[in-house]
This record gives sequence, structure tokens and C-alpha cells, in this order.
Amino acid sequence: MADEANTYDFIVTGAGSAGCVLAARLSESGKYRVLLLEAGGEDKSFWIHVPMGYAKTFVDPRVNWMFESEPEAELNNRTMYQPRGKVLGGTSSINGMIYMRGNAADYDQWRQLGNEGWDYDSVLPYFRKAEDNERGESRYHGKGGPLRVSNQPYDWEIARTLLEACKQAGIPENPDFNGEKQEGCGYYQTTTKDKRRWSTARAYLGMAKGRANLVVQTRAHATKVLFKDGRAAGVEYLTPSGPRQAWAGREVIVSGGAYGSPQLLLLSGVGPAQHLRDMGIEVFRDMPGVGSNLQDHFNTYCTYQINRDLSLNSLQHSLGKRLVAGAQYVFFRSGKMSGNGLYVGALVRSDPRLERPDLQFNISAWSTIDRTRDGIISHPHPGIGISPVHLSPEARGTVRLKTPNPLEWPEIKFNFLKSDNDMRVMIQGVRIARSIVRQHAMQKLLVKETLPGIHVRTDEEIAADVRARGVSNLHPVGSCGMGSGPMSVVDARLRVHGIPGLRVVDASIMPVIVAGNTNAPTIMIAEKASAMIQEDALAAA
Repeated sequence: MADEANTYDFIVTGAGSAGCVLAARLSESGKYRVLLLEAGGEDKSFWIHVPMGYAKTFVDPRVNWMFESEPEAELNNRTMYQPRGKVLGGTSSINGMIYMRGNAADYDQWRQLGNEGWDYDSVLPYFRKAEDNERGESRYHGKGGPLRVSNQPYDWEIARTLLEACKQAGIPENPDFNGEKQEGCGYYQTTTKDKRRWSTARAYLGMAKGRANLVVQTRAHATKVLFKDGRAAGVEYLTPSGPRQAWAGREVIVSGGAYGSPQLLLLSGVGPAQHLRDMGIEVFRDMPGVGSNLQDHFNTYCTYQINRDLSLNSLQHSLGKRLVAGAQYVFFRSGKMSGNGLYVGALVRSDPRLERPDLQFNISAWSTIDRTRDGIISHPHPGIGISPVHLSPEARGTVRLKTPNPLEWPEIKFNFLKSDNDMRVMIQGVRIARSIVRQHAMQKLLVKETLPGIHVRTDEEIAADVRARGVSNLHPVGSCGMGSGPMSVVDARLRVHGIPGLRVVDASIMPVIVAGNTNAPTIMIAEKASAMIQEDALAAA
């Protein structure tokens, strides 16, 4: 039975990029009692807070779900490793920290699909509200918000060289990817503060944890939404001491991300009816869109050996250099560990006839042989990497249950590269990457292309290499898509269709993936959602 001690106005399941924002914003007025449940633990790991530490958290099961997809038919039946945050801050505590909002046209497209209030002009105030940008306030940027957005910490020689090579390759310089235009090349900004990661746990929960009306419970794995009289009424969750229940007087807000949110809904009997029956789960509401429409960016890696030790590769292969870099960071907050290693980016069109960029190049100060659940393995020599990322993939996948056990991984299928256009863009991306390193600025440093290698020349050879090495770019969205059609899950106010008291707020609600990194848009979604939730609560009073 519910009692006052375990009854709240709002219950938020998942303290990730969106959940921390929601908990902080819903509790800040003092009017509402809020419970935030997180399956992982506190964000106390040293490596979470060091910008270069994400090479460690990338494979740390203490803070990382370490999911794996199903075999991908078009990728030689390889599985795709899926690191996701299992800690306060969620994936914002283990990601690469790039602050990128996507293209303004992305949000206008959401509105054109029938989602009132999600056009660019409508979402821009929430981007600005979240932001505390080092560059100050402007039409596009905010000052004084919880989320610190910083410039690169130092003027790295290799970053300058790579940026110059991009310009020589005909890519115009762009000082702000999140400003008036997106296309061009320039320096990334990052979600860091004072050369430390600034996750949503730091940015939002840091200022909210002391509130008497906010309860943050870690090691609390949400396993089922509880329904009463046709509406969401509470949550069942597992703790180290056993199962627990909590009750919501107003709303249950599912915020587990593109994998966790559909999994929780499915476990609760909300989803495709036949799939639920196959899992032995009683159907509460037949919703075919739950776990459908999964989207992710796809990328591959081009790597190049250089003739000077300007890269980060040596940190993995030299104990002495690791000790020096560690001392520089610990004592002076400087050196190679103070940045994220992804200094420069470029947004370009694979075809000049396109209206907006469909390729993003992440240009990094290291070169890797592989990135799997076994770790990030860099080359033993100095090197750099250029990663072409397809921003507008046609691939659509699914998230389903493997078993009715809530502690099991969900079944993740992307269906990458089933479209000829998706492969065409990747081939063009490799050719553009090669054009960047051929420029005069890079010739004084370039030794050779190490991956895929100069023997890979024709479209067919590049396609075969992409199938052999290409990977998910770790930006999963869309699995509880927003809209009004039969395959949508939530409406424009992020309320689950037909179930009062239940919303989904995270990257899973994106109807179409944005053209860029997805952390900043997820934070914006939570800012906008928290405002809508409070408006609806006031209207219902």
C-alpha cells in the first residue's frame, strides 16, 4: 500500500542526461516532491571527471552498461559495442563531451512532422536556458545556466594544423557550429568546467541535491511502471536490499535513454502486443511504436601516422608519459589529460546539391586500431584520426526484450547500411577525409595512411572496408518517437499516448535524429519538458 513516505509528486526513472535536468528543474520551486531513481552509483570515479578519462570509463562496468547489439547483416554480422552510462549523469558522465546541437532545420522538420512547439525558434530558448557559455551571451548562446560550455583548453599545434588542412581542402572556417550556420570547420566546444567534465549530474544535481523535496536514490533499478485505474501510478524498482515500490501523485517520467526507456515500457506491458505475449508479459496497452524507429549515426575511422609526437597515442604506450601527463593534470590542471582529444570538427555536404550538411568529421589527436568492449587500442606510433560520421542515415532499427528479466540487456538492432544512399555517403566521407590530409598543411607531418590504407582505392574496396570496420557512432535515439501517427509513442508534450500520468523524456523521443552529437539536444529536451510538466501541473491544480 502507498504511504506518505514513499509517495511523490513526480518519479523520474534514470538519472542520466535528461533525468538529472528533470529532477533539478521539477524540484527547484519547492512545490513538488521528486524521486530520482538511478540503477548505477554515485559519480565518484576519478576518471569520470578527467576529460581524457573517458578512455577508461568507455569499458568500465562499474559506470557503464556495456551493451552489445545483435549481429548486423550488412556489417559482416559484427555486433556493435554500446557503452552507456550507468552512474549519476548517465552517458553525460562517460561521453566525449562535445557540445553540438544539430542543425536548425532538424527541429523545423520535427515541427513539420506535426510536433507543435519543437521548431528551432521554439527550442532555442531552452538551449540558451541550459547554457553557461564561455563565449558569453548572444542570440544563440546563454550565460549563467547550469551547463558550462567551454572552449578548447589550449592552443594545440596538431589542432591548428588540422584546421588549416580543412580550410585548404575547401571547407570554410566556422567559429561556432551552434550559431548562425552549421556548415564549415572549426574548434569544438565541450561540456567541461575548469578543465573537468561537467555532466548533468555536476551541472544540475550539484545545485539540487540538498533540497528536502528531492530524493536521489542510486543502485535503484526501475523494473516496472505500476498502473492503477488506467493511469501510471508508481514504479517498482530493485535495490541491493530487495524490491521496492514508490508511488507518484502526478506523473511517472521515464528517462532511461534510447535503450532503457523502451525496455522499461515493454517490461510494464506497453508495446507491441505480440512481442509482449511472446515474452509472457500481460499487455497493458498495445503500442507498436515502443522500441521501433531506433536511429543512430554511423561512422568509420581513417587513421594517419605522423612524424612528430604531437598526438595522444604515446599516453597508452609510455608509462613515463602517462605519469607526466597525470602530474600535469593533478597539480596544474593542464597538459594532455585536460582536453578531450577531439579538438577540431567539420560539417560538410556529401553532395553539393544538398541543403545542409550530412557528414560530420571528428578529427582527433590520436589514431586507434580498434574500439571495442576490450578497450580503445591506439597505434604505437604518433597518429591522428579523421572519422566521417553520417548525420542523416536512412537506417531504422528496433529495441526489444530478449527475456522478461529486467536485468538482461535489451535486444538492439540497427539495420545499418541496408540503404544504398547510406553507403554512398560513407564512401564519400572516406574520400573527403583523404582530401584533408593531402593538403599542404599536413604534408610536413604525414608519414602514411594506416587505416584503411592506400591499397583501398575503389568504391567497392572502400565499401568492403566500411562493412569490416564501420561502427555505431553511439548516438541512439528515436525508440519512443514523438508524433501523432500509429507508430509514435508520445505526443508533442511527451505524454505517452493513451496513458495518463506517464511521459518519456530523453533522446528516445526524437522523431528524426539530429545532425550532430545528441547530448546537448537531450538536455534541451529535458529543459523544455520540465517547463511543460510544470505548466500542465499548474493547469490541473
